[in-house]
Amino acid sequence: MKKIIVLFSFLLIPFIKVVAEDITEYSESAILIEATTGKVLYEKEADLEKAPASMTKIMSMILIMDAINNGSFTMEDKVVISENAHSMGGSQVYLNTGDSYKVKDLLKSIAIASANDAVVAMSEKVAGTTEKFVEMMNKKCTELGCKHTHFVNPHGLDAEGHYSSAKDMSLMASYLINNYPEVLGFTSIYEDYLQRPDGSSTWLVNTNKLVRFYPDVDGLKTGFTETAGYCLTATAKKSNMRLISVVMGVDTPDNRTSDTVKLLNYGFNSYKLRTIYEKNKVIDEARVEKGKEESVKLILMNEASELLNVNDKDKEYTINVKIDKLEAPLKKGKEIGTAEIIDNEGNIVGEVGITVNKDVLKANLWDYYKRNLNTLLSGKRIIK
Repeated sequence: MKKIIVLFSFLLIPFIKVVAEDITEYSESAILIEATTGKVLYEKEADLEKAPASMTKIMSMILIMDAINNGSFTMEDKVVISENAHSMGGSQVYLNTGDSYKVKDLLKSIAIASANDAVVAMSEKVAGTTEKFVEMMNKKCTELGCKHTHFVNPHGLDAEGHYSSAKDMSLMASYLINNYPEVLGFTSIYEDYLQRPDGSSTWLVNTNKLVRFYPDVDGLKTGFTETAGYCLTATAKKSNMRLISVVMGVDTPDNRTSDTVKLLNYGFNSYKLRTIYEKNKVIDEARVEKGKEESVKLILMNEASELLNVNDKDKEYTINVKIDKLEAPLKKGKEIGTAEIIDNEGNIVGEVGITVNKDVLKANLWDYYKRNLNTLLSGKRIIK
């Protein structure tokens, strides 16, 4: 089972506002963030509550992936299409009632073709009913810190009380990408086919044209309704830096693309991500009370990075380890403290969770006997 990671490597870095020209002239609201640190590089009315259209499916994909991660089902499991799913309007892949498809095929249809029938079928697979799935969507929004979102369906068709914001969509996208990067294997596909039970196939074409025309874009989700206008949550990665952009309330698909391209170009031309320490780097060693091992190595749970302006010089960094006394049993992967990352000017640039490099079991009487015997033979003080 995959471990869910923290949204951002740094827990102490706040969102920062960037004063820049209005590079999203066609969007009512927009945001650009760096995915690892969560820093906001640009924002415009980012908390404005608007209909998100099919960008709603980002949250639906989160819950599908959470369910797979929790062992509820696998990508290879089958889903039987209900009449409720079959009858969905809007963008669809025309699933027939009673037919069955693998989870991975329905997820592909959601990610590429924005299929409403597929997302309803998967909502029923995850939660039993669409209504319960929507409850899960809103609960997850709260957990992610979304303050301007309320969902009433899993697909994004216009409905009273169904809204989100550019900032909230960026939080959802960050969670999905950071925890389930394999989803990008679907969202990066420009065209593919859905194989149907009767042997025929349905052509899937990605509604996000940037996947084909903008280098390094590999997701994430478009949207359009009469109420929402044109919107897009996009993501691209160059070198070690991944950006996430959101534009909402745009009047045409071309202008949606234009604003998104300007956001991504601005981010990649203006910033760089400095990897300070890699994930799993050994940073210290600590004594373990009552353990089979007397000491254990401490490692970083996530990569430690700092976002810099492209012309900034690289810095030197030190680590301040913050842990309490360790007592067995200890489990690798469980956070036991944090590491402050401090630059050469004394600024705390981030904080990363710490875990142990291996499981440490609790010592038994035989362990204490052997340890005391070795201590006695060495002439040192006996451990009690």
